[in-house]
Amino acid sequence: MRGKWAAGIQPRGFTWVYRGLFAVSERPGGSTAVHRRVRREEELLWLKHQGFGRVVSILPVMQNLDAYVAHGLSASHYALRGGPQQREVLDACYRDLSQSMKNNVAVLLHGDDVSDRLLGVLAGYLVWTEKVETVPASIALIERLFRRSLGPDGREVLMSLPAPTQDPEA
Repeated sequence: MRGKWAAGIQPRGFTWVYRGLFAVSERPGGSTAVHRRVRREEELLWLKHQGFGRVVSILPVMQNLDAYVAHGLSASHYALRGGPQQREVLDACYRDLSQSMKNNVAVLLHGDDVSDRLLGVLAGYLVWTEKVETVPASIALIERLFRRSLGPDGREVLMSLPAPTQDPEA
């Protein structure tokens, strides 16, 4: 591949949370209704060229695992479906994100799109790691970063926030 497409294309909604280490975007290839395999390949190529080593999905069903592996990206899936298990799923997701970054592996966290639910997971992560002291402060930070209000789906995720561990970086 040559020219401007050789390095792929940036995923839609891509935003750095910790530059060079942690970012969020919509699912590579687009959301379910407009998903395109060619676009997914181009976006995964871009992620690899940017130094990403891991993709973490919060989709209800894991999709595209083979595509991630084919591009040399490790992947994990944490299905956020609400209900009584959501706190445990969030805890496992947060531990995975934290461990990846501790190992200096750049991580992309994605949902189907950059939804309130995804932003709620992100706001919760900032509180869980104690980078931000309170949920309201985390909401305000996320709203500033993404230039939009956090809606009820995102706030509902924050209601399931697991307690931080003694060492959230562990």
